[in-house]
Amino acid sequence: MGRHPGIDTVRRTGAILLLALTAPAYAVTCTTQSQMAAADRTQLQQAALALAEHVQAGDAAAVRAQTIAAVASAFDGIANSIAGAQGAVQHATLTVDELYGLDATDLKAAQDAEFFCSLPSSSLTVEISIPNLPPGKYALAIVHATGVKNPQAMSMVLANDPAGSAAWKLAGFFVRPMTMGGHDGVWFWRQAREYAAKKQLWDAYFYYETALFLLDPVDFLTSPNLEKLQREAEQSRPDGLPGTDPMSLNAEGQTLKVTNLHTGELSDQLELVVEYQSTAAQDPVAARAQVTAVMRAMLAAHPELRGAFHGLWVYANTTNTQHSFALELPMDQIQNSATSPAQPHQPNTGPTSGQA
Repeated sequence: MGRHPGIDTVRRTGAILLLALTAPAYAVTCTTQSQMAAADRTQLQQAALALAEHVQAGDAAAVRAQTIAAVASAFDGIANSIAGAQGAVQHATLTVDELYGLDATDLKAAQDAEFFCSLPSSSLTVEISIPNLPPGKYALAIVHATGVKNPQAMSMVLANDPAGSAAWKLAGFFVRPMTMGGHDGVWFWRQAREYAAKKQLWDAYFYYETALFLLDPVDFLTSPNLEKLQREAEQSRPDGLPGTDPMSLNAEGQTLKVTNLHTGELSDQLELVVEYQSTAAQDPVAARAQVTAVMRAMLAAHPELRGAFHGLWVYANTTNTQHSFALELPMDQIQNSATSPAQPHQPNTGPTSGQA
């Protein structure tokens, strides 16, 4: 399944197997947890839980000590992910939710590898695609941290290291929230269908994208259900979203370029995040006036957004990546908002919808 959203690369936290080269395809195999020998399953579960407990304790040094050398040598991304996740998972209950054994020992060199994991007692298949994978034995472990306000899914690519002090070591680490605005991905999927049925495609599309973000623990894993969700999202995709080209927005006589739209969470409320190319970001007074004009123009063009989101969070950028001014306002404060103060903090962000 081709996924475009992201997670601003926050949101895609972690690092995965560094090493590159390509080569002709060779056989790789996948074993689901129910198909594993009991001893192998237990060993993987224990390795994943030990790493998750170190994350829970905020002990990046302990995680690094159990990481393969190629990833441990460039550990800053994983360390940042651990620091970001620790507060959310500190008091969580940790459960290994999914395990996949990935045998790539037949590879002759590092290359893109696709594993097809047939689920027992069904014709369904989970596909795991890992780029630039060196030969070896690997596993994907997905640990759920639940029983807390903001449950998280921690996904770990593990590499077999029988010659080392630990049989399984970390080769990739990814963290993703399991809820947004107090709701899980299934709830967003259902709501998206309701919006789609009412032809409220802007609401439907962003709710579908949020469902995809919450239900897919890592972007290199897909399943029949996720593919179905992706198809529904594409069917509801409205015209005019920013992608390769920005979206033009007429904001009170100014034609401004919106470069990105995605969902976010602020104070447990679902927000629509708008990023645009500012022509006034160097002047705080002019920037505030322009940002609020953007808010009013967005709601004038797409009034259905009022019922689907708590508010709008708008970034005025001087480049595509540099935020120069930001303002969040609830929907009921947007009409008369030209003098509202800017907010200094950022929301927790969801999928980077609207990007190609």
